Amino acid sequence: MKLVIYLFKKIIPLFIGAMIFFALVLNLVDLFMHIATYLQNNVSLKEILMVMLYYVPKTFWYAVPVAILFSTSYSLSDMYANNELEALFASGVSLFRFTLPVLILSILMSFGLFVFENKLVVSTYEKKITLQDKLLNKTKSENNHDVIVLSENGKIVYKARRYTESTKKLTDAYILFRDDDKNVLSILFAPTAFWDDLIGRWNLQGAIEYKVEGDKVSVVSPEKVYLEQLTESYTIFRKTNVDVQSVSAKDAKVYINHLKKAGLPYHEELSEYYKKFAFPFIVFIVVFLSVGLTGKTKKNVLLISLASCISASVLFYVTMMVTMVFAKHGYISPFMGAWSPVIFFTIGSVILFHYSRT
Repeated sequence: MKLVIYLFKKIIPLFIGAMIFFALVLNLVDLFMHIATYLQNNVSLKEILMVMLYYVPKTFWYAVPVAILFSTSYSLSDMYANNELEALFASGVSLFRFTLPVLILSILMSFGLFVFENKLVVSTYEKKITLQDKLLNKTKSENNHDVIVLSENGKIVYKARRYTESTKKLTDAYILFRDDDKNVLSILFAPTAFWDDLIGRWNLQGAIEYKVEGDKVSVVSPEKVYLEQLTESYTIFRKTNVDVQSVSAKDAKVYINHLKKAGLPYHEELSEYYKKFAFPFIVFIVVFLSVGLTGKTKKNVLLISLASCISASVLFYVTMMVTMVFAKHGYISPFMGAWSPVIFFTIGSVILFHYSRT
């Protein structure tokens, strides 16, 4: 237990300091990129600070993997350079046993990073972008005009003159129902339609149904069987396409289900969805890598730690970028596009650990 406390006392303060440093650098870079426009638009200091405050969770999310890699790599390398690890090995304590608590902590941090992004980063980053766009005079509206949405592989087609985000309302909505051969079965029309969160579908106001029977079209009251199929989420009717990276896992799943139901391509979006779960495990990977690299040199510990931390992070990001491109174009599955870098780097870490000094 004393060894665990000693190791954490060396790693945790370095991790916290490095995390704050890297997060601050990212926030300042974002500030300097827009400072000229802020000044041109006479943006107040309070508003600039609010943008930076909203950006803080995102910068910490970026900084955690790099900070934990640096702190672990530097601490272990410093202990090796001071012959502390040699004394541990001589007393019968293996490198794996000594670093196991840190590996367990990194796994817990990986899960925590996913929850942190899903619960806090997504919402605060959206506020940051919204406020920043407002201050930079970049108008963005989620209202939509002349909306057309496909559902159920094209068997249900929504058409509305307007979608209003503030009230989740469709105006002059037509819903076309077709069979498997795309023959028209029925058409519903409603002057207005509101999204009902309680039942999870659209509530049509003053609706009528144009029922197609052979060559005849009759006007009747809407059948319940059709009304119960109006479950396409209101988020799909917004003006912009959903960026899976910038929404929660729940919202991303809704959008992907819509693409599947509409018969539209969804491999890229599904890859990004799996990436939400895979990417946080970079924390475990970089810690495992730093353990495997322990004992490679006793010189220039700080420089080697910084170089390894930057190199490993860049290599992981590039690998994930390549596999995500392969998944987007269908060369590999969306699941493998997101998880293969985690698998490859875990195997690489095991190999490095096998040949490290223990």
